[in-house]
Amino acid sequence: MAENEKYHLSPERQLTDAEKKLVWKKPSTHQVSEEEQRISREIKRNWNRGEMKIANILLEGDAGSGKTQLAKALSANFGLPYTKVTCFADMDKSDIIGAILPVISSERLEKMEPAEQTVWKALYESDGFQSISEILMDALGISQEQAALKMKQLLKQAAENTDGEAIEYRFYPSEIVRAYQKGYLLEIQEPNVIRDAAVLMALNSALELDGSINLPTQIIHRHPDFIAVITTNRSYAGTRPLNEALRDRVQHTEKMDLPTKEIMIERVIAKTGFQVGKLLDILADMIMVLDRTARANAIKGVAGMRSFFYWADAIAGGASAKESLYHKVIYKITTDSEEIKLLEEALKNHGLFASLEEAETELKKKTKI
Repeated sequence: MAENEKYHLSPERQLTDAEKKLVWKKPSTHQVSEEEQRISREIKRNWNRGEMKIANILLEGDAGSGKTQLAKALSANFGLPYTKVTCFADMDKSDIIGAILPVISSERLEKMEPAEQTVWKALYESDGFQSISEILMDALGISQEQAALKMKQLLKQAAENTDGEAIEYRFYPSEIVRAYQKGYLLEIQEPNVIRDAAVLMALNSALELDGSINLPTQIIHRHPDFIAVITTNRSYAGTRPLNEALRDRVQHTEKMDLPTKEIMIERVIAKTGFQVGKLLDILADMIMVLDRTARANAIKGVAGMRSFFYWADAIAGGASAKESLYHKVIYKITTDSEEIKLLEEALKNHGLFASLEEAETELKKKTKI
């Protein structure tokens, strides 16, 4: 048995070929974290314990702290297809549930603009496996939020142009409904940005362990294998806290911070192959100082593991450590001049600019030798 298979929740379950492709495959560079081990053990232990079952997880932390990577790793461990939905401020109930769209006659279709024809044809040719947002995203190459807006435009257009003919309708589920009904691991990104209370209420209801969703065509019940992983960035000044009712439906929460320096360096070496220990030690110190300084001064950007990966990789490729610091880390945090000065001052006060220059000079000397 492979290491991750010991956590499979329903080993007897037969996935379709399409579903098997959705189960995340861990790359060779994946580093198993304490959080991953802890959550996997807890869920496996409680899976068949009725009301004690753990199936709603909250991962809360800064951008780049590994929340999505962890959600995907859980997909691999549990043997469940992974999918996600990214929430946005103006979500409405159709984004939670899905939409009923008309089947337009070929005559009406031919009168539409080419772009509109592409959308409708993509919808009609779908096999029901994809959600409506996925279909629109694939057909038009647009974001999830843009797909939701496009769906609303289609609904309005169809309602206004019936030409008096009898119309057949077809229901297209949302990504949430698809995962909920088929028993996938669904990552729900940033639900704290949703403004409409009715949308949050629908989401809260779905997350009950014995919950159900009322669709226009039927009532569907939560699949026993469905797991919701809610990921949110830690709040900064002025941002909306996570809805209390939603938080109450969570059975396990992880506070996602930057890992220890040792683990940060291990992950960078695994990801990039760059193994200059002294230099990586300084880079990690600089990332941590920048992260603390940004939060202390309410600077909205963060310095996280993604920045560390790309910065180390740029240096490994021959880029200047100090110059790439700005392009890979600082400008990701902010491009405001005053805020940049605060970050630079923090690095200088810790002696990190001088240490970086010294370590890079040593590296260049060794490279020449």
